[in-house]
Amino acid sequence: MGVQLRFGAAILAAALVGAGASPALAQKSADTLRITMRAALSNIDPYYNNERTGVVMHHQGWDGLVYRNPETFKVEPLLATEWKLPDTTTIEFTLRPGVKFHDGSAFTADDVVYTLNLISDPASKVSTPANYNWIDKAEKTGDMSVRVKLKRPTPAALDYFAMVVPIYPKAYREKVGAEAYAKAPVGAGPYKMTKVESGVSIDFERFEDYWAGSPKGKAAIKKMSVRFVPDAATEMTELLSGRADWIWNLNPDQFDSVNKFPNLAAVRKESMRVGYLSLDAAGRTGADNPLTKLKVRQAIWHAIDRQTIADKLVTGGSRVPGAPCFPTQFGCNGEAATLYDYNPAKAKQLLAEAGYPDGFEVDLASYILPQWGSAIQNYLMAVGIRAKLNQLQVGALIQRAKAGELRAYLGTWGSYSINDVSAFLPNFFDGGADDYARDPDVQKWLIEGGSTNDAEVRNKAYSAVIQRITQQAYFAPLHTYVTTYGYSKQLDFTPYSDELPRFYLAKWK
Repeated sequence: MGVQLRFGAAILAAALVGAGASPALAQKSADTLRITMRAALSNIDPYYNNERTGVVMHHQGWDGLVYRNPETFKVEPLLATEWKLPDTTTIEFTLRPGVKFHDGSAFTADDVVYTLNLISDPASKVSTPANYNWIDKAEKTGDMSVRVKLKRPTPAALDYFAMVVPIYPKAYREKVGAEAYAKAPVGAGPYKMTKVESGVSIDFERFEDYWAGSPKGKAAIKKMSVRFVPDAATEMTELLSGRADWIWNLNPDQFDSVNKFPNLAAVRKESMRVGYLSLDAAGRTGADNPLTKLKVRQAIWHAIDRQTIADKLVTGGSRVPGAPCFPTQFGCNGEAATLYDYNPAKAKQLLAEAGYPDGFEVDLASYILPQWGSAIQNYLMAVGIRAKLNQLQVGALIQRAKAGELRAYLGTWGSYSINDVSAFLPNFFDGGADDYARDPDVQKWLIEGGSTNDAEVRNKAYSAVIQRITQQAYFAPLHTYVTTYGYSKQLDFTPYSDELPRFYLAKWK
């Protein structure tokens, strides 16, 4: 692993050369927070991207019906002032009067009904249908009240409403159309979007008419400039040279070096994100795929030293999940999982038993940090699996994964920070575009676990899912993510465990 660490240090050294001896001051005088990110957004519309970058952007520019307090995880009023659940499949919301969208139009029940009925309609082809397919329909019960009918009891419904259900302005979006809306979006959040260049940049400005009393508060910093760059080295260079005030997901081995700069700070915070290796067990990429064989998949699990990756590469308290979900999520029962220790000899034995004594070649796509992908590649190489690492941008990999084109790929999933396995397991195993297992029993159990409020029934169903997924080695959870942030010391910024930077709460010191 030392080679990987030295590689990360080399990136920092190169960045330092480009940074010059004295990085420029943050943009406090211009009241503009300059943010640099790697995961470029091809579409800022919250429902038509499933990247963490998109979630971050939508919480700055849009509001939802409810808000989840980042410290207590308690759900609080936002665009809805109150709600009640008359039965297990109904939620009735009373809406907040006097709220304006960025175009000056008034927020009403029509906007909520339009949004919910659109995103729950399969014909709308939203990027993450599992986040909304529990909604049956929304109906207006008054100018400022809405009834939402659910297809089934959904215990985490309010968390979904808080994290992934921003409200569209009906009149504006219908007028301009979906494509134009993505280029000039309008929401009701603390920041308005003033310029959007797909995959390049997004400019924000404080919404001066944002409603008083919001738990988000009125943004303290007037402007934000978000710029997308292709790789971690460029991102680091931007921070060190003073062209960026904030970055995240920097290489952990650069943590101490960044903190040596008198004008910069680096901090860590474990998130609900899990790094994973997805394997084409179902043979979506062709019947000749060795990964369709159980012993090959089991060999891969045994080949990778996940604990060393967590301890030496991710660092900061990263953990190895026993089950394919985040440990605190309801239903993430690690005791139901089949565990695979790091055992290269066992991996080689299983490959030989599967008919591959000399190993095989396979393409391994990735958008995670290159040195982390290289570590996985080296572990596989050590047992005879010659993995060709193909480093892709996040959006490109997601597109190919959904098309069923990837035999093996490295990715991450943050569950939209919803503390329930219904936000994790269905995304990869419900028969949808991201399902490379296509196991009908798993799909059946997921429906059972997601169709009741009975905790015992849910736990039983999800335990069955976890048992099958791990027995069949469909999917390898590698480690939890510890998000590493780097930013100007002039910025008062607080990271939270739900991996959602709240720039509307940030301010200059």
